[in-house]
This record gives sequence, structure tokens and C-alpha cells, in this order.
Amino acid sequence: MIEKEIAEIKRRIKHDKNNITKLKGCYVSEKKQISAEFSQVVGLLSLEESENIFKILKKTLSGSLGKNLIDISFTTDQVSDSEEHKLLMKLRDSELEDEEALHALYEKIIASFPTDENYIIFLGCDKYDVPNRSKNDEEMVDDSDEVFRYILCSVCPVKLTKTGIGFFAADSSFRNIGADMAISSPEIGFMFPSFDDRSTNIYNALFYTRSTGDDYKEAAELIFNTEYPMPAQEQKENFRALVAETGDANCSYEFVQSVHEHITEMIDEYKNSKSEEPLVLGKNEVKRVLEDCGADEESIESFDEKYEAAFGEKAEISPINLIDPNQFEVKTPDVTIKVKPDKSYMLETRIIDGVKYILVRAEEGVEVNGVGIRIAAEEKAEEAASAEPENSDIDND
Repeated sequence: MIEKEIAEIKRRIKHDKNNITKLKGCYVSEKKQISAEFSQVVGLLSLEESENIFKILKKTLSGSLGKNLIDISFTTDQVSDSEEHKLLMKLRDSELEDEEALHALYEKIIASFPTDENYIIFLGCDKYDVPNRSKNDEEMVDDSDEVFRYILCSVCPVKLTKTGIGFFAADSSFRNIGADMAISSPEIGFMFPSFDDRSTNIYNALFYTRSTGDDYKEAAELIFNTEYPMPAQEQKENFRALVAETGDANCSYEFVQSVHEHITEMIDEYKNSKSEEPLVLGKNEVKRVLEDCGADEESIESFDEKYEAAFGEKAEISPINLIDPNQFEVKTPDVTIKVKPDKSYMLETRIIDGVKYILVRAEEGVEVNGVGIRIAAEEKAEEAASAEPENSDIDND
């Protein structure tokens, strides 16, 4: 799926937009046991209640592609005859009314979701009359050739709120508010099938993870029985190691700065192009970036082997998983400096009297704990200027 297609589905997850009539799910205790199951008719909920639940389901489609939203691909053999694909199709085709399929999914999630907290599994099934688009890319609401049926699943921790004091305006009184159980935002979730080219694609699913780490790899692999892509955080760490190994002679500040700058420019150019296809970098593109930034020949010669060990031979990576295009960071064991990428030139490294320094250019507007200060050299220059005698005419006669 591309961002535009995800946004189109997200716009449906509102009380008055979708065709979700029932919410199915269960409450799982900290002992990994189902304590309760529910089949809630949406029409019997208040507007506020239904909107709050739809906000939770909607978050299952939030975040960045390749980072929080992971494309899951099924093989042809899986689609034709596999337990995991048949299960998802049963859930969708029965509109979540197949109790055996529901329990099979619950068991997979409970077996693989790594938490000691209570949580809720939410499921909704929607039918979307996909409107055709005009030549001007405008939706023709009454013109549709396809109904896109899909399920959304959200797995949400349930946490105990704190006790407190509340004010009740009806009788102008203060009273204690007891602790209660509140549903948090989803940790993981998925949509099946995918909405590719604004059409049903049963060969793909979209998996959501709030964390960009590796915490939920097992859950994704157990639900879909397919290899889970390398998590974004692991990609970033592997890329950093690759840059360190492939850098110039000393892996200098200038080299790392140049790599960050090159990739940021690629991201900016992609945004300006308004391309709908996601931006990815393969082995050759990453190699070219490092070469352009000054990596030494010996490192480039062994680059292919290092890249394949870090990511895989044919791996393609989203550049937003490699760097933060909005931030440039310099870190020591005791100090962290963060600047906007286009201001990274204001930092430099230098050795003074045998001591290594990171220098920050400070021109004006310098504050310490919110107090504006002047740099010592400025004060000395002003003192020296005030100490100079005024020019006077001398009569030599």
C-alpha cells in the first residue's frame, strides 16, 4: 500500500463514514487467559463511545510506511492453501461471525504478544464501496465498481488509572475519584487484505507496530507465518555500523555529516516529486552515497559483502529508517548536541593543545538557563577598546 491509499481507508474510520456494525474481541488477563469476550453492536453505543473506539482502530493505520506500517506479503502457495491465510479469509468473509476462526486468532495473539499487562483485542469488519475517480482525480461518490471488504485488528493494553480528587459541578462538591481501567492506544494491529491500487489484494496484509524495535516480530510471524522484515530500529543500527566501517580514513565528522546531508536531499527530492511509490534504497544506491561522500577505496571494495551481511543481498531500505531527516545529533558520553540538519555546518571538531573539542559557532542570542550572555572574548574586546586613549592633536611648536 502507498500513503495515499492508507489515508483513504483512515478517513473511513469514523462513526458516520464506515460500515462497521459490530465490534468483536476479548479481554486478556495478565495471566494470558481470556477473562471476557464481547460482541458489541455499534448502534447501541453513544456517539462519544463509538468515536473513541474508532479512534483506537484508526491508530492501527498510523505512523510511517516501512517503520510503523509493515507490508506483509503472502506467497502464492500460502494464498492457495495455508492455515494462516484461510483463517484470515474466514474472518473477513464471515464478517467476524466465525467463532472458531475468532478463537484461533485470539490464541495466536495471546501466544506471541509479549506483555504481563491486561489487554483487549479489538476487531472490526468494514465494507467500502470504492468510488471511481474522474480524470481530475476527483471521487465520483455514486460511481463504484468494487466493494472492498477488510478487517481491522487492534491489540491495546488496559491500564489502571490513578486515584484523584474531582469536582462535581451539579452539587458544587469535591469527591474522590477511584482508580479505573482505561484502554490505551494499540501496541500492534493489522489490516487484511491490503488496499493496493484502490483494490483488494489478498496477497498482502498491513501490520502495525507502535514500537520500531523488534518486540513484536514473533507476533507478526505467528499470525502471518511469513518472514517479518527487519525492524526500523535494527536497520538504523546496522546502517550506522556500516557507515563507521566504510567511512574515510578516520570516519570523520565531515564524512558522517555528508552522508546525512546526501540522504536528506534524496528524501526532500522525493517529497517534491510527489511520487506515489515509496522511496527505497538498494545496495547500489547506498554504495553510491558513501562513495560520493569520500569513503576510501578499500572500504568500497568490501562494501557489497558488508551490506549483504547487514541487510541481505536484495534488501531495499526506506531512507527514513536510516537517518532522522529533521535532526542532526553529536553525542559524547556526557554531552548531546542536537541541531537542524541544515545548521550542521555550525559544528566542527578540532584538536587544541592536544585536547579534542567539538566547537559550536555562537554568534548572537546565546542563553544559559534562559539568561542571555556574552562570550568572554566579546567582553575583553570591549574592555580593550574602552581602555585605548582618545586620539588628540599634539602641538609640536
